[in-house]
Amino acid sequence: MELRPGMFTRLGAEIIAEGNLKSKAFLSQLANAIEKQAKTNASVGAHRRGTPSPASPGTGPAVISGTLRRSITHSPVAPSGTGWETKVGTAAGVMPPYGRTAASRYGLALETGLKNGAVYPFLGPAYRFGITTVAPQLYVSIYRPGWRRIF
Repeated sequence: MELRPGMFTRLGAEIIAEGNLKSKAFLSQLANAIEKQAKTNASVGAHRRGTPSPASPGTGPAVISGTLRRSITHSPVAPSGTGWETKVGTAAGVMPPYGRTAASRYGLALETGLKNGAVYPFLGPAYRFGITTVAPQLYVSIYRPGWRRIF
């Protein structure tokens, strides 16, 4: 096949465009998986407000009202510098029906440590699960299938 003027430029542009689409899809699916796992991690049993938690320190928190679990979300995948970005965590301003502490603040305390020192992490383990288990599978399914012949 003969290389005509502009062929490398066109092929380069196609490769970059396809890479951007795949990167955005990869990050979107990874954010969904981490969000789903964080919601699962934030559901270790259930109890009424004011009663002892059935969750053990070191595991995710138990559900009281479900506000924390409902507040876990991710931002839309958006361009950032030379790549893509999304954030997974608790939404700002989501309040439980019984208190004055926002779910994002309560979630941070559970993740990093309460006044008594007990931690009930849910986001950190979800992130590690996403990076070590989900990301490699997504990479293979999104980037590896059917390289098409360009010449």
